[in-house]
Amino acid sequence: MIKKTAVGIVGATGYTGLELVKILVKHPHFELVYIANSEGGVTINELHPSLSGVCEDEVHCADVDTMAAICDLVFLALPHKTAMAYVQPLIAKGVKVVDLSADYRLPLDIYEAFYCPHTDKENLSHVVYGLPELFRDELKSAKLVANPGCFPTSAILGLLPFVAKRLANTPVIIDAKTGVSGAGKKLSETTHFVNVNDNLFAYNPLMHRHAPEIANKLGIDFDEVNFVPHLVPLTRGMISSIYIQVEEGFDAEQLLREYYKSEPFIRISKNPVDMKNVAGTNFCDIYVKQKGNLLFIASAIDNLMRGASSQAVVNANLMMGLDEKAGIPDIAYVP
Repeated sequence: MIKKTAVGIVGATGYTGLELVKILVKHPHFELVYIANSEGGVTINELHPSLSGVCEDEVHCADVDTMAAICDLVFLALPHKTAMAYVQPLIAKGVKVVDLSADYRLPLDIYEAFYCPHTDKENLSHVVYGLPELFRDELKSAKLVANPGCFPTSAILGLLPFVAKRLANTPVIIDAKTGVSGAGKKLSETTHFVNVNDNLFAYNPLMHRHAPEIANKLGIDFDEVNFVPHLVPLTRGMISSIYIQVEEGFDAEQLLREYYKSEPFIRISKNPVDMKNVAGTNFCDIYVKQKGNLLFIASAIDNLMRGASSQAVVNANLMMGLDEKAGIPDIAYVP
């Protein structure tokens, strides 16, 4: 019998923590040996009753020494600033980490401009950004992975094949829409049912924290990225509608298909994409349409899966020398 890799989760209370548990309890090569949050004293099915009869493990009060003694790899499903306090000691103790927060996604100056002072500058120098389509080879030897944000995942994957075709100094316009689960489990006035139901609105237009992440990973000047996120009255799902000006004389769909021909989690669609066909999976569905030198790109993902938890497990698979598709859900929640 092949020994499984022992993994842990810190931040089991939230939606991304729940999705991680759902994937890991069925994973063929990982054994979930440690689940924690900031308090402990409860079982995971008490936090998430949907797990009753599936996983009823104890949720511990997060302790670095305990998890380092039993885990080969730890997923941190924590808010920014909180996550880096765990990364530094875990890496020092030889534990591999997949961080789902924003703490290691950006260079120091950009991070501190949009988030907060960084307390673990040392590990910023060797982190790998967890987008396999960009950094697959680097992920295979990584000790610390910064899992991308949900909006950047959708936008970057849509734009990657066409960056070289974009006309210089022209705007990149990203009109993105996400389900309410992207705001997390914590209640707020913005996500209150009465505010969200039968409603749709933009928030933090042009200066959202994910805009510099998109610009940085694509090598585009931040001033040229115009990112406007919208909250829609859906539980899960995300679509980015992207508009760029490109040189003429090429077949955009052919280029898109060629660029992603070997990628297991990218699907090219002949029709405009929708959220439902990717719900519950790690797929990113992409559609492109040309009109002269204007290119319309639509990119759909599940914000909790490809935008967070399933992508984190793909990254962990690569870090541990496994098939990246191992244990990754690929059948959508349809109808």
